[in-house]
Amino acid sequence: MIKENLIKIYENSFRENWTMPALSDYGTSTTYTYGDMAKEIARIHLLFKECQIRKGDRIALVGKDSVHWCMVFMATITYGAIIVPILQDFNPNDIHHIINHSESVFLFVSDRIWDNLEEDKIEEIRGIFSLTDFRCLHQRDGESIQKLLLSMDDKMIEHYPEGFTKDDIHYADVENENVIEINYTSGTTGFSKGVMLTANNLAGNVVRGRELEVLFRGDTELCFLPLAHAYSCAFNFLVPMAIGAHVYILGKTPAPKILLKAFEEVKPNLILTVPLILEKIYKKMILPQLSKTAVRLALNIPLLDNRIYAQIRKTLIDSLGGRFREVIVGGAAMNEEVTEFLYKIKFPFTIGYGMTECGPLISYDHNDEFIPGSSGQILKGIMQVRIDSEDPYNKVGEIQIKGENVMKGYFKNEEATKNTFTEDGWMRTGDLGTIDHDNRIYIRGRCKTMILGPSGQNIYPEEIESKLNNLPFVMESIIIERNGKQIGLVYPDYDMVDSAGLSHNDLPVIMEQNRLRLNELLAPYEAVSEIQLYPTEFEKTPKKSIKRYLYSNY
Repeated sequence: MIKENLIKIYENSFRENWTMPALSDYGTSTTYTYGDMAKEIARIHLLFKECQIRKGDRIALVGKDSVHWCMVFMATITYGAIIVPILQDFNPNDIHHIINHSESVFLFVSDRIWDNLEEDKIEEIRGIFSLTDFRCLHQRDGESIQKLLLSMDDKMIEHYPEGFTKDDIHYADVENENVIEINYTSGTTGFSKGVMLTANNLAGNVVRGRELEVLFRGDTELCFLPLAHAYSCAFNFLVPMAIGAHVYILGKTPAPKILLKAFEEVKPNLILTVPLILEKIYKKMILPQLSKTAVRLALNIPLLDNRIYAQIRKTLIDSLGGRFREVIVGGAAMNEEVTEFLYKIKFPFTIGYGMTECGPLISYDHNDEFIPGSSGQILKGIMQVRIDSEDPYNKVGEIQIKGENVMKGYFKNEEATKNTFTEDGWMRTGDLGTIDHDNRIYIRGRCKTMILGPSGQNIYPEEIESKLNNLPFVMESIIIERNGKQIGLVYPDYDMVDSAGLSHNDLPVIMEQNRLRLNELLAPYEAVSEIQLYPTEFEKTPKKSIKRYLYSNY
């Protein structure tokens, strides 16, 4: 168990950093200090109390990243309730399912998303609030919440007649062993898995994030990855708020032009990103330079190559604001060519390893310790790793872990929980790899049941396959990842094709129609780019499970 209590970390941080800037919505003139945050949290706590929200109640949160999103998250966990963050790009049916499955009693939602939801499909929700201005959008019974909101200013004065001060910050007694977050790895109805993260799991990430010293009090960060994802939530929000840093929240799609402009203005001291961002920069900014004849010739001349690489490094660093100490890459595997080039030019980056089930961090190296091909060292004193292999240093096996960051289990899914842990208590990651003698992890293949999306989203192929298999003339299917895209391999139901009087030559057109229908059922990041016909049935295990590894490079 982590010695420091997670909730006390924030209680102390808000007091100690009272006048320091905490959060800003990028592109606006409004900045909230830690004191401002504490006041808004107190206001939400009062709302919860007046509405008889109890410790352990679930509060659902879905919407674009914003200061208000952060307020709700922090207010929920410091009240003693359980936050249920939902990725905003889940489709409405998935959102309905997660809200119902989690048994959430309140919902905070962006107006745009609320327009596409149906209140009669989330009947157990007592109150629904706008993330724009916290007004009540819907309540189950009467108008009591509406009336309460109108009187909140008076109630704040009643509770804090001298005004809210840092001495008034007193958060709930929440033991580190308590579940404080349920983070759904996927929003597909029927297959969703709610990862139960304890205060200890998050404390493990926060304490280690602080110890890493990649971010300091008064530093700035630019958050452009979705906060509902564990990676961004931990290191773009929870760690900075524990340190006294200032986070600018982009709140919009990180298109290259928008992102580069934001880097220039914010000049962050730490950058968290996913491979796709760096790969795009490499292709658009670096490759054109390297392809010039003069540059290619110069790179073959001793000393000149170092000068050219130094200039490229400077240009790249300047384009990202010029003040950062390190770029941390996570969420997916990065292109090998890009990794090797950035390492060659001594760009200050590192690649870590994590998963939602660990809130998320498993392994990490500082950039000056990073070895290309690795995903960092297992977190010393917090996590342990073993490889399910007779020779873990040379022979690939499943990466298994245990330690402070490992989840409690999947919410209301004992079977999935049981299948995820070994009999002696190690969590199966589903990833294949090796380790070195410093417990540095080398991932050699992705898990059988999960694909990591371009922004770190967990994509479970079985969920997509179950929908694809229900479409016309599909006997069985496999979803694989190729160049960052989902490809469907389909073995057609030839008997059905024949009985329908169709030609086998019609199948490509039929499958394209199936693909379009399928994508309507999926979140945008899950979309299938192509369906390819496979000539035979897929090879299976004795349990009739498809041997996926045989088709990963098809």
